[in-house]
Amino acid sequence: MAHTADARGESKVAQFLESPFVGLSPWIVFALVVGPGRFEWSVGLALAISVCLVVGGRLVRPGSSLKILELSDVVFFAIMTVVGIFASEGTRRWLETYAGEVSNLALVAIAFGSMAVGVPFTLQYAREQVDPQFWSTPAFKRTNYMITGVWGLAFLINAVAGAYGDLVLRNPNNIWTGWIIQVITIIGALRFTQWYPELVRSRARAGLPAPPLSSMLLPMAGLLVPIGIAVLIFDGHLWVLGVALIVVGGWLTRLFKRQGPPAAGADV
Repeated sequence: MAHTADARGESKVAQFLESPFVGLSPWIVFALVVGPGRFEWSVGLALAISVCLVVGGRLVRPGSSLKILELSDVVFFAIMTVVGIFASEGTRRWLETYAGEVSNLALVAIAFGSMAVGVPFTLQYAREQVDPQFWSTPAFKRTNYMITGVWGLAFLINAVAGAYGDLVLRNPNNIWTGWIIQVITIIGALRFTQWYPELVRSRARAGLPAPPLSSMLLPMAGLLVPIGIAVLIFDGHLWVLGVALIVVGGWLTRLFKRQGPPAAGADV
């Protein structure tokens, strides 16, 4: 009985580590946390997460391949750590201001670069969750190109938003460019990653119901409520917008919930 429980626990950990979102987590943490006075510990935190993911992945699944994203995680944040240690005060201040944009642009390069060489970074994660007979199918490859492209677009939007906050607004901690837009794009890309494969499976198999669009949009609608509350707290002069976001978010959440749960489908 204990052996079965341990096996299930290991299986859940393995599934967790096989998600591309986990590979992106050091970058997401770094981009959201870094800012004036926070560079050293934010890059240290990201490097620690990166190393733990590489080591944990090899321990949970011995012999599993080292992924493009995992290697990029460790290399990028190790370099940033060394730069932060030896950089001048002026360079460190520049990094504290623009490190979010630098990391997002690095992710854009990884996403679109991996697509350009024919190995979108999500492909390596998908192969560990899908039967090998499907690896060479056009639908499998197209799905991973689409998902990787959406992640690349999300990080490009975040880089532009961060640059606007830093260069135009002169406020790295602006609630919209530094937090709200960053979170919305990440949650949107994550939900698309979960929703789109189900849509592809439903199209490939006759009679398999397609997942409703509401299943992807539901978390986005729910996110409007805390965003509205944040606007009321941190951007009080836009209180009308804050109230509107809360009301609309609550209404859309109820609407999408009434449309039912996402359709269940077998793995492709």
